[in-house]
Amino acid sequence: MGESNRLAGQYFDAAIDLLRRVRDEEDERIGAAGTLIADTVEAGGRIFAFGAGHSSLAAQDTVYRAGGLALMNLLTVPGVVGVDVRPATLGSALERVDGLAGAVLDTSPLEAGDVLIVISLSGRNSLPVEMAMNARALGLKVIGLTSVAYAEETKSRHVSGTYLRDHCDIVLDSKIPVGDAELTLPGIEAPFAPASTVVTSAVMQAVVATAAGVLADRGIDPPLLRSGNVDGGHDWNGRVMREYADRIYYRQ
Repeated sequence: MGESNRLAGQYFDAAIDLLRRVRDEEDERIGAAGTLIADTVEAGGRIFAFGAGHSSLAAQDTVYRAGGLALMNLLTVPGVVGVDVRPATLGSALERVDGLAGAVLDTSPLEAGDVLIVISLSGRNSLPVEMAMNARALGLKVIGLTSVAYAEETKSRHVSGTYLRDHCDIVLDSKIPVGDAELTLPGIEAPFAPASTVVTSAVMQAVVATAAGVLADRGIDPPLLRSGNVDGGHDWNGRVMREYADRIYYRQ
């Protein structure tokens, strides 16, 4: 096996090990998060997910997704969600701006009783910290998906000295090590091969799957979307979206 194939195998092994850890160690909290989402769906509430930079990928992966809940909405912050902003470093800078989260929430449709999922690998920047703080102050339930290791090994960048994990109703630990890189190799100075997107996306899908199961156990048909690339998929999705139009914001 060549060096490149060996490294690929090591990366897969590292990712699998992280997934197993999260499965085994976060099972109870993932169940609680899925149940909270199911409670919110049943009560007529709305569900939003937010992440900045690459942390947004796991949030986006649950929105308008075949096999996913139609009620998952993305809370967007201009210049922060994704890496399409120029220069790309601006997104990282905006994460450290105090007060931005409050302005976003004040102009969003979120209301007391809704659920906001905040995804931040480090959980140390002002934006995710204040997003969770302000959301709870507004009466929202907050699920935080973060790496607890950062709160234990790095310094908070928020004036309060706190982290995302300190302002959540439920904290899901991704187990990602500080630096988000799984591999090292002599001759390469920097560690490489991040796994946070793999793990956080899996956690988000596990939470959504749990919510669907809880709703079904209660006799409620979960509002799931089908693939638009299978026969009847568009008709199915159109019906679901019409039924839940008042809680779906990515169509507006």
